[in-house]
Amino acid sequence: MRFVLSDLIPTREEQEGEGNVRYRMLYESEDKIYTRHIRGVYTRIRKYTGLPLLAAFFFIPWINIDGRQAVHFDLPERKFNILWATFGPQDGFLLAWILIMSAFALFAVTTWLGRVWCGFTCPQTVWTMMFMWAERICQGDRVKRMKLDAAPMSAEKALRKSATYAIWLFIALATALAFVGYFYPIRELVVDLATFNAHPAGAFWVGFFTLATFFNAGFMREQVCKYMCPYARFQSVMYDQDTLAVYYDARRGETRGPRKKGVDYKAEGMGDCIDCYWCVQVCPVDIDIRDGMQYECINCGLCVDACNSVMDKVGYPRGLIRFTSEDELETGKTKYLRPRLIGYAIVLSAMVGLFTQQILTRSPIEAEVLRDRGARLYREYRGDIQNVYTVKINNMDQAAHQFTIRVEGKDGLDYTLRMPRQIYLEAGEIYAVPIRISVPKEQLQDTKHNIDIIVEALDEKALADRHKTVFIGPKK
Repeated sequence: MRFVLSDLIPTREEQEGEGNVRYRMLYESEDKIYTRHIRGVYTRIRKYTGLPLLAAFFFIPWINIDGRQAVHFDLPERKFNILWATFGPQDGFLLAWILIMSAFALFAVTTWLGRVWCGFTCPQTVWTMMFMWAERICQGDRVKRMKLDAAPMSAEKALRKSATYAIWLFIALATALAFVGYFYPIRELVVDLATFNAHPAGAFWVGFFTLATFFNAGFMREQVCKYMCPYARFQSVMYDQDTLAVYYDARRGETRGPRKKGVDYKAEGMGDCIDCYWCVQVCPVDIDIRDGMQYECINCGLCVDACNSVMDKVGYPRGLIRFTSEDELETGKTKYLRPRLIGYAIVLSAMVGLFTQQILTRSPIEAEVLRDRGARLYREYRGDIQNVYTVKINNMDQAAHQFTIRVEGKDGLDYTLRMPRQIYLEAGEIYAVPIRISVPKEQLQDTKHNIDIIVEALDEKALADRHKTVFIGPKK
């Protein structure tokens, strides 16, 4: 593969040094990232936000409601069971609605708190955090991992690496089973895989997502955040001068340098930054926050925890690196309520309200009426005018029901409905039935008459759907 000069950049050491400049690839890390383990406020927040999401992801497929999986996206049957509700293809607008609300929520949060989604709740971040935990448990902290990789192959190295990969593979397999379990009933999936009776498609996707998770969270890691995630590219459009993000206070920190006891570095004009590089060593995307705002930064706050712990040790105030805004760094003040953020909040609140109202008032019974559009718009039969319709009934409820159909008109005509029989539908069943509606010919004064066709369950009158249509008669 060929690369042009613009695809290459010099390393920091080469930029600062003299002599010949060597180049490294722009689209890949030069070295493996060895992150330092740190404790602090934002480390705990990452744990407390990640663990509930993981618990929900892994355990929701195992929950049953009324004898069925609580969340199951049944693609062959085109049914989506979510808790007590069942959705079909006709409910696709609800999915579009959810995606639009999610986008507005992301815009609002990014305008307010920057890229915190990436730093605390993004699956790429959460799964990478689990894989890094496995590395630390099996191979030790940062320095030990570096020494282990640099050492020649030995029994200890092979054992530690194998243990790491085994834990990675276990997490990846559990992830694949949980994800596929939302589409293939997970209790059946586990048994079918164990007995080698799984559908080929199910087995393929379990294998695919196992390998994808293993390599994505195990080896690609920061490459996804830097080069594959589109969010990193357009996040700056949503930032403003008051967006809260991780910043380095250069006025306080510069000039940076190491410290020795008994020396008054303040009198010598030195800043608070002791140039320990802990902020770089804990960064999961391998950037130096002291170089300013960078699109790779995921606002995870680990550099804040690292810097605060160092400030505590040297006796300096915390906050050299902190969540703040550009305005606060320059003027000492931040505007938390501003027009764009308020606009996002108003639009998002309205959309959530309308969506909630749509869900609460949604009927589990849906009827679709199609009038016969053949050559004969109406029929004459024994002095009556007949129209023929096809009524499609979709029982989206979780129980079977027996349905009846009736017709209503507001013009005082005597409508008579003829249908083959009452319709019994199982849960989730769809059935189309032809019906005939007739009116005495002498009652018809107009060509078109508006009518309502109502489909209702005999055992539960609240389960009903009304559809407006037209009854057509002869011209006078």
